Amino acid sequence: MNEDHLDRLRRDLEAADFRLARIRALIGASADDSRLRGVFAPARHALSRHEPSPLVSLVRLCLLGDSLGAEVLDRAFASLGVEGARELGLVETVPSSPEHYRAAIALNPVALPDPSAARHGGEVEWWLLSDLDDALRRGPARSDHVMGAGRATRSLLAQAPFATYADMSDVVALDLGTGCGVVAMCLARAGARRVVATDISPRALAFAKANVLLNGLAGPIEFRQGSLFEPLAGEAFDLILANPPFVITPRDASVPVYEYRDAGLAGDELVRSVVTTAPSYLSERGSLICLANWEYRWGHSGLERVAEWVRDAERNAGPLAAWVIERDRASPAEYAETWARDGGTRPGDSRFEELVNAWLHDFEARRVTSVGLGAVRIAAVPEPQRVVREEHIGEPIATVAGDALHHSMRSGVIAEAMSDAEMLSAHWLVAEGVTEQREHRPGEASPKGIVLRVRTPFDRSVVVDSVLAGAVGACDGDLSLAQIADALTELLELDAQACTEALLSGFRELCWFGIVAPASE
Repeated sequence: MNEDHLDRLRRDLEAADFRLARIRALIGASADDSRLRGVFAPARHALSRHEPSPLVSLVRLCLLGDSLGAEVLDRAFASLGVEGARELGLVETVPSSPEHYRAAIALNPVALPDPSAARHGGEVEWWLLSDLDDALRRGPARSDHVMGAGRATRSLLAQAPFATYADMSDVVALDLGTGCGVVAMCLARAGARRVVATDISPRALAFAKANVLLNGLAGPIEFRQGSLFEPLAGEAFDLILANPPFVITPRDASVPVYEYRDAGLAGDELVRSVVTTAPSYLSERGSLICLANWEYRWGHSGLERVAEWVRDAERNAGPLAAWVIERDRASPAEYAETWARDGGTRPGDSRFEELVNAWLHDFEARRVTSVGLGAVRIAAVPEPQRVVREEHIGEPIATVAGDALHHSMRSGVIAEAMSDAEMLSAHWLVAEGVTEQREHRPGEASPKGIVLRVRTPFDRSVVVDSVLAGAVGACDGDLSLAQIADALTELLELDAQACTEALLSGFRELCWFGIVAPASE
């Protein structure tokens, strides 16, 4: 895409104030919410009450899919002009009315948590170019369709530990499967010294480069074309963020293949390949966060299969710590329906039925009983800290959870590696934001139930007994766990050995929950 045209486009978008808050103020909150759900009539009705302006025209063209005349677009794109917009690929003529133009690709203002202010909150807003989504696209998606900042991208960014590094300017990062480039942009915004972004699709890389230029982030980002790790031989990264084409798709010629979601491999082989290969590209302090789907096959746990992949990776990468987090689990029918819809077909269409049947036959042939949906976190660690934890976590994840996930995993790994004696001699801290709820029956001194609640990285409520609750309450760093155990044993008149064993087991688990951590950390 022409760099001068992108510069002119940026000036036009700035002049029109094509921003989310301004758009919401223009059409109203209710109409904007409807727009985000793909219902455009309320927004069109709201715009009918406004005088023509560049912002009104941009909302109609880019967000509502309306066709506009050349004169109207020339006023909206005062610097770029309608011809520049056409040369950029932003608009195309309407076949039935050549004097009118419509959006050929998507141009959206998008707000994301600001990675440069991860410790303090805040948002960054960018303009993103991508392909049109279902609500605006006329017909099925093309095979090299390029997604915008969808749910998967936002989920990956929410799990990225941007504030963990004392100095991001020393970090070399990899965005594996960059798509429209937004993850690479966030890594650059966070201050990474160098960002490498790869994708198998030349069209995706073209969009990614355009988005970087459109938003003035050209600095440390290097784009490379190739499949997975092919263009990265011999390199090591401190942080790898991966949103690979993990969708499990039948290898059936009747099922369309989309580059953004399908790797052309059977089952979950693509995810296995990433999990077993990526650790070899981690630096000594490196970590990987990879979105993934994995299969449950008859008689075999999907989570355990992923854990085996991590152990396979250790043969080349050395000792690893891994946390396999399953956020949801879908039946074959649910999974088939989701991805048949994703391609643009809908229930009631014969094509929809054909696609769902193709998925069901594929799952049946490989005895797949369900599909796990989640992420895999892997870190290079010293030998004593090697551990693989896999679990299903159904609780909501925080909008910005990456640093909390990183610290919970680190605390859990350290606690797993500690001997009982080391655990008891260590001093502990309760995490900020942990609350305690007690349920009492009127007149009774002892609570019927005690619940510890933590909102990051997951919104979890953990039922504990009075011993564990008392120990957590004493974790201000002053006392060792042994001293806390002794005090509780005396206060509650408990068996010393039983009390100690309960606290050791409980604290190892509460580390993973983000509730306690060694004070030395």
